[in-house]
Amino acid sequence: MKDHNLVDGIEMPLGLGMALAQDVNAMDYFASLPAEKQQEIIGRTHSIQSKQEMHQLVRDMMQGLM
Repeated sequence: MKDHNLVDGIEMPLGLGMALAQDVNAMDYFASLPAEKQQEIIGRTHSIQSKQEMHQLVRDMMQGLM
């Protein structure tokens, strides 16, 4: 079973999709980003090992730390 979703043609890791789904503002912000920036954020998820790290990634994204 794959652990990815397709969102607007971009393959998104399931964990990132779940973390974004828990924060509507983060989901809207991610959706508003250019595809290149979305891919950059998705690329950062490959080294994430826990749900807490994924939530930190989303917080960092929202604070403009990426």
